[in-house]
Amino acid sequence: MRHRVKKKHFDRTKEQRKALFRSLARALILEERITTGEQKAKALRPFIERLITLAKKAHQEQDEVKKLHYRRQALSLLPDKEAVAKLFEDIGPRFENRNGGYIRIVKMPMPRRGDSAELAIVEFVE
Repeated sequence: MRHRVKKKHFDRTKEQRKALFRSLARALILEERITTGEQKAKALRPFIERLITLAKKAHQEQDEVKKLHYRRQALSLLPDKEAVAKLFEDIGPRFENRNGGYIRIVKMPMPRRGDSAELAIVEFVE
């Protein structure tokens, strides 16, 4: 039984799910807009919002040691220096006055042709 199990497993092991979310988050940060399956987009939301919150905290922080700490926490979740640099220098300051809800998920009207998967566009809120 699946009592109190809130996350989707996507028929993958824990390591594969972690790699999936890292890959989707990296693509979203670098491209700022991606198209993926609707369920993957919904599962990606908490992961990406945690990263943006770390970048936002670092932008508001005065202490350099704490800024470095937030950056290292983000690197542990998303081990890509290029994506983390863009997250902390561009995306974090953009959401300085926003208290959550950093991404928008828009459902596509037509399913994917090959397997009829419901698609969604994931993008940052302006």
